[in-house]
Amino acid sequence: MDWETLEALKNSSKGRLRYKRDWSLEQNTFEPTVVLSEYAAWVLDNFIGRTEPDIAPAEAPPPLDDTVSLADNELNNHSSQESLKEAESLSKQRIDKVMEVEGKILLFEKAHKMKVKADLQARLDMCDQFSKAMAEKSAEQLKRFEERMELQHRQEKHQLLEQLVKGSKEALGQQEKLKEEHRHRAKLLTLKLREAEQQRQQEIERVRQEEGRERMRRLCSLQQEALQLIQKIQVDYKQQEALRVDLSAYGHRGNQICGILSTVVRSSSERGYPTQDDVSLGEHSLQEMKMLVNTIEKELAAAEERKKAEDEAAKEKQKEAQQIQQQQAKLQTPAPTQDQKQTKREGLQKKASKGTLQRFLELQKVLELCQKVCEELATCKDPQTKKIRADLQRAVTTPVSQISSVSGSQVRDTFDKINNFLMGKPIVSAGRTIVVSQHPLGLDFVCLKLAEKLVSQGEEEVASHHESAFPIASVASALWERYPKVGELFLANLHKKCPYAVPFYPAFQEGISLEEYQRLLGYQVKDSIVEQQDSFLKRMSGMIRLYAAIMQVRWPYGTNQGNHPHGLNHGWLWLAQMVNMEPLSDITATLLFDFLEVCGNAMIRQYQDQFWKLLLLIKDQYFPT
Repeated sequence: MDWETLEALKNSSKGRLRYKRDWSLEQNTFEPTVVLSEYAAWVLDNFIGRTEPDIAPAEAPPPLDDTVSLADNELNNHSSQESLKEAESLSKQRIDKVMEVEGKILLFEKAHKMKVKADLQARLDMCDQFSKAMAEKSAEQLKRFEERMELQHRQEKHQLLEQLVKGSKEALGQQEKLKEEHRHRAKLLTLKLREAEQQRQQEIERVRQEEGRERMRRLCSLQQEALQLIQKIQVDYKQQEALRVDLSAYGHRGNQICGILSTVVRSSSERGYPTQDDVSLGEHSLQEMKMLVNTIEKELAAAEERKKAEDEAAKEKQKEAQQIQQQQAKLQTPAPTQDQKQTKREGLQKKASKGTLQRFLELQKVLELCQKVCEELATCKDPQTKKIRADLQRAVTTPVSQISSVSGSQVRDTFDKINNFLMGKPIVSAGRTIVVSQHPLGLDFVCLKLAEKLVSQGEEEVASHHESAFPIASVASALWERYPKVGELFLANLHKKCPYAVPFYPAFQEGISLEEYQRLLGYQVKDSIVEQQDSFLKRMSGMIRLYAAIMQVRWPYGTNQGNHPHGLNHGWLWLAQMVNMEPLSDITATLLFDFLEVCGNAMIRQYQDQFWKLLLLIKDQYFPT
């Protein structure tokens, strides 16, 4: 340790304290001692620890002040020189003694410092040892504490693990219990599902059998109805010879249809139950059978009308021959009077035949009934229903408007699109998918709008472009053949807009206005203004041209196994009735010209000499009237 540090410690307040020399480590406190003077320290160092005999009174140095005082007294009592010398000698001795004492004191102090230094070093070593011992003890205690904490942590961890293991065992037990319950419930559910599936299969089988029996009953009823209709097809040969028509093809086709139905019923019985395709085939066969019966009836009616027209023409010829013979018998032939001209016209009718009018009224009733059925859909104000109505109408009217006389593939695409839509298949129109079954009245509404659009194409498109009559007619004829309802509605709308297509000349009746009567004649009246005659004749001409084209055109892409749904026999009937009726100014000549220009060639191929006779009758007798 540095001496300067020791000096500083010595000069400090604590350094001036005195401590017990017999201090030991067992004592925990320091006891302060009284500060002694230098002389007292010398006395303690020289006399403490000695025995009493060793201490001589003469050796104790008297105090310096007492020695001086004694010397002075002696000097005063002895005034002699010797006393002074003795005193000086004694004083010198004493001074020497004092110097010796001081020297010893210094030595003692030096020794004491060395001893203090040694004691201090020992104490420092002792403190270091104590500090090391305390550090080791603290380390051991810390180690024991860490061991206790580690043991406690290990015990807690062990307890936690035991709890986890116990919880896991309990959870596993619960899980096993739940699994067992789940397996039990799964077994029960499987049994219930199996029972439900069996019941469902039984219900499906029951429904299938019920539907199969219903289809079988339906198929048998269709066969029975077809067998009843075949009796109507078997026309009397004498009647055919009398009317000069050959209907054997219809009977042959009817027998084929009956054979097809019999085969379908037999094969269905062998399989168990008929399928829906079998029923559809039966319905289609029955529909074809009905069309055959209807066609035969129309053929017979046309043949009767034709025979009647021929008989009347023969009578007229006979009458004319008689008149010529009478005129030749006279030498002078007087000029014909007005009465004679009127007599020449007596054979013409003023109105259509009873059968024609009856057919006209029946078609109008069909049209009115369809319009009444579709009235709910046509007048509904609900936005969703209005949207469906617009989609349905656009789905059939837009393709018809796109029919062109240039491209045959476009005509075929148009027909396929309309046909698929009427069959219930979805089509895309204006970016929207449309199905006719979107509304319960969808099919009736579509058929009505399709028929109206075809008639409208006649009075607008065909009237302006005569060459478009045949493309439109081919689509209309194909739709008429597959959907007879469309044909009936088309014919009813045509008769309503163009009564001359019946032919029918509406008579003026009391109680109706002039505007209403003009509408009955086919004129368009808007705001009490009647359309011009040339516009009227143009529209009537377009509709008659379309009608004449339909009667002779067949769908070129089909099989065409059956008869035309509204063939040339109806054209013959219309032409014969037109010639038998009183002509009207402008309209009669216009319609006859349009009809013969469109349909004349086909009728010559069909009726040959008979048609030539009719043309000669028109030329020689009808035109002069």
